[in-house]
Amino acid sequence: MPGLGTKVLYELLYTHPKKLIVLTGCSIVSTFVAQAAKMWKLIVLAYGSSSPALSNRERFPTFFRTHPSATLHNPTRVKIFEKFKWKRIATIQETQEVFTSTVEDLEDRVKAAGIEVVVRQNFLTDPTNAVRNLKRQDARIIVGVFYEDMARRVFCQAYKEKLYGKKYVWFIIGWYPNNWYKKVDDKNKINCTAEQLKEALEGHITTEAVILHQENTKTDTDMTAQQFQERLDERLNVSDTSQVGGYPEAPLAYDAVWALAMALNKTADRLSERGLNIEDFNYSNSEITEEIYSAMNSTKFVGVSGNVAFSSQGDRIAWTKIEQMINGTYHTLGYYDQNSDNLTWLNRERWTGGHPPPDRTKQKPVLRVVSLGLFLCMCGLATVGIMAGICCLLFNIFNRKRRCIAFSQPHINNVVVLGCMLCLGSVYLLGLDGRFLTEDLYPLVCQLRAWILSLGFSLGYGGMFSKIWTVHRLTTSGQKDNKNVKNCELYAVLLAVVGLDLIILSTWQIIDPMYRALEMFDLEPAPSTDQDIMFVPYLEHCQSHNNSVWLGVVYGHKGILLLFGLFLSYETRSVKIKQVNDSRFVGMSIYNVVVLCVIVVPIVLIIKSQQDASFAFVALAIILCSFLSLGLIFGPKVLEIVRNPRRNTQEIRSLTESAVGKEEEERHEKLVTENEQLKKQIAEMEERVRTLNKQLQDKMRQRVKLTNHVNENNLKVNNDIKGHIDTTPSLHPVEIRTPECMISPDYYSDSGIHTNSTIIRSPKTSPES
Repeated sequence: MPGLGTKVLYELLYTHPKKLIVLTGCSIVSTFVAQAAKMWKLIVLAYGSSSPALSNRERFPTFFRTHPSATLHNPTRVKIFEKFKWKRIATIQETQEVFTSTVEDLEDRVKAAGIEVVVRQNFLTDPTNAVRNLKRQDARIIVGVFYEDMARRVFCQAYKEKLYGKKYVWFIIGWYPNNWYKKVDDKNKINCTAEQLKEALEGHITTEAVILHQENTKTDTDMTAQQFQERLDERLNVSDTSQVGGYPEAPLAYDAVWALAMALNKTADRLSERGLNIEDFNYSNSEITEEIYSAMNSTKFVGVSGNVAFSSQGDRIAWTKIEQMINGTYHTLGYYDQNSDNLTWLNRERWTGGHPPPDRTKQKPVLRVVSLGLFLCMCGLATVGIMAGICCLLFNIFNRKRRCIAFSQPHINNVVVLGCMLCLGSVYLLGLDGRFLTEDLYPLVCQLRAWILSLGFSLGYGGMFSKIWTVHRLTTSGQKDNKNVKNCELYAVLLAVVGLDLIILSTWQIIDPMYRALEMFDLEPAPSTDQDIMFVPYLEHCQSHNNSVWLGVVYGHKGILLLFGLFLSYETRSVKIKQVNDSRFVGMSIYNVVVLCVIVVPIVLIIKSQQDASFAFVALAIILCSFLSLGLIFGPKVLEIVRNPRRNTQEIRSLTESAVGKEEEERHEKLVTENEQLKKQIAEMEERVRTLNKQLQDKMRQRVKLTNHVNENNLKVNNDIKGHIDTTPSLHPVEIRTPECMISPDYYSDSGIHTNSTIIRSPKTSPES
């Protein structure tokens, strides 16, 4: 098409007569012709070109058109967006210069109006993916700019994707024929019937320039618009004018000829005043071209298409008509005059859902709160626990003079009860959320949660820790039988635990106070499918800027305290002292607290986004710890007093023995007795061993002394014998042998020496030799 238009232009230029003005049709042809015509000083007038690019005077200096620019639709669209309060739109376009320029102009205008273009899709020949992307991005108000054949493909895909109906509004070009969706497209075959396209197109809105004068009065062309329409239909003599190409632009073409004639008449008059003729025009004479341009620029009349006038860019100044398809037929909704910014609305629109659809899925924030039934159930259990704590306090006060109570450190037990009651009271605060609290009050509740729960734990566990610490100290220091336990030591340990807690909490609140933080979740559909609403769930959390650091400090020091208490409880598991007669039960309570804390704390950190589960775990852990601690510490005392309502001296022993069985106690005493006996036997044996060692050493010294004496005597005897033998002559050697009878062991002591094979012993007496 562009090549053919350019070819025809050159043929016209090189054939007689000379041409003054070139008349063109569609935008593609006008673009090439207008770019070339300026080289021959030719004026170009188009009746069917709507491309916004043609408004560029530097590129098309001699171009005019009676067809309004496609950008004429954009101010009208923006006005409609503002009327229905749509702040979010999407665009889909065919990849053509005319549509690209239109969309760019629309984006600039909606941005200036504070409207957001959330997605922009384009396609060349297949709109399938582009339409799918519109649905993925939740596009609701969609502006589509494409030619008629592509419009059928777009809405066929929209039908397949269900991108129509009460949730969507489509804006398309209005210069298609009225029954354009019924046309069978041989080139671009689609898989949708006319009825399906009609269903997908129901309720869409079109904008188009007013191309037929709306008043039933004669125009400057000496006929009314209705008369022009009748004459045109009579000349065409067809039953379905929608099948006639260019039929909607007929009034524009008619007025273009009138505008051309008026401009030429005005140019001829002006040239005659200067002694020139319009016939003197040639392709290098810019003077006559300037006169024609000036005449065209000032042309203004009422034609069959309405008021005809041109802007400085050569664009037609016209009204815009707004229509909506209702039951397969276009109905006029109103008109918009851009010059006066006047929107005439007829209130004839009809919406599938009975009201204009929103520009997006309505997102309704929904606060996730703890189940009311769960909250009330836990609060009921906490209330029972607090009442039980009050009963324990009264029991302690009324029976404070009983020995089983007095020897259990009742003041510390009262502190433990108060700590358990504070922890139980924190259950109420843990269940409070945005359903009961305002945003300003929530941070205060966060602080109260931390203070009450932490101090309750420190008082309850700290009281038990101080008692088990005292038992361990008395056991290891050998003061087990000491009748007095200094209360100041118990309170010192308790104050140390509570004091450290106060320091940490105070520092936390002063340096990094808590605030209300929101955790957002994925969108959830509304229960009712009739409502175009998506829920945005969110959950409230108590948070501080360095929350992990503070939690690490709190959990760290309490964890160390739990482990130390566990160690002391294990070390004193078999110890019974009358000064703290319930140490066994205190140790069991510490076991329970440690086990529950080790299990619950990691789980709660993992499931903190699940409000019901998190609250249930924490509340049950607090309630269970409190009930077990109160039951283990006060249960045996209550049973003892119920069994022995009178005061007697066996209270302490009986309560202590209740911690372990009698068989275990007897076995323990037997082992202790055997241990003492073994220690005494070991001491006696060690003393005997020392005595024997001393005797052995004495005998060894005597033996060494006797041995030395015998050696000296033997040496002397040997010397005497040797001298006697040397002085007595002998012919034969003489063997000297000591008779065996003379060395009988009966006559010698135990000490002796060996000389070769002869044993010389010291005689006990001096027998005759």
